[in-house]
Amino acid sequence: GRMLADFENALVGCKAGEIKSFDMNFPADYHGKEVAGKQVTFTITAHKVEAPQLPEVDADFVKSVGVADGDVEKFKQEIRDNVSREAQRRVKVRNKESVMAVLLKVAQLEVPTSLLHGEAQRLMEQSMRDMEARGMKIPKGMKLPAEMFLERAESRVKLGLILAELVKQQDLKAKPEQVEALIEEYAQSFERPDEVRSWYRAEPARMQELENLALEDNVVTWVMAGAKVTEQEVKLNELMGN
Repeated sequence: GRMLADFENALVGCKAGEIKSFDMNFPADYHGKEVAGKQVTFTITAHKVEAPQLPEVDADFVKSVGVADGDVEKFKQEIRDNVSREAQRRVKVRNKESVMAVLLKVAQLEVPTSLLHGEAQRLMEQSMRDMEARGMKIPKGMKLPAEMFLERAESRVKLGLILAELVKQQDLKAKPEQVEALIEEYAQSFERPDEVRSWYRAEPARMQELENLALEDNVVTWVMAGAKVTEQEVKLNELMGN
């Protein structure tokens, strides 16, 4: 694991063969009880200093990462295309989150208790399944309290009711070509796009999920068309880091 930041910072600038002493204060909650909350003096010897060496982007390197013909320009273009697709996806997600937050803020409605508790129960069960899928051992009969999920459940139910009403009033139903466009968008991110297309089309529930996403996209487009939108410039590394 990583050392404490103060320890790593003290080593910055060391040269091979250099011996250095420094004091460091350990936090009171440090896991090593023998040094927790104490000042410790370290004396270290830097035996070797290493730095990462970036490989040359040539035909051999490109072949090693899966481009069979070793075409460097094709490899670079694939990277550009992938970064562009991911950047567009993240912008889309940000816009959708902003629109949904506004809809929740301006809409005044009471959530039926039955829907609220039903959604909280569903979220709890999904959380339990997710933990098991990650390899966590859950004692038999143990359940998370559904109350933990009430706030999230309320937002989800409210949004569901709001979106359903907007789709109905503004005729924002998803079109087949929109669903196909989503399939194509996801398929292009994989090495075997035909398999991804077949995977979605083989299961009605997956197609329904895509239709729901298309509905949300239609709502976002409708809201943004009628709203005062402020454009914000975001650096690529900031966008990709979230």
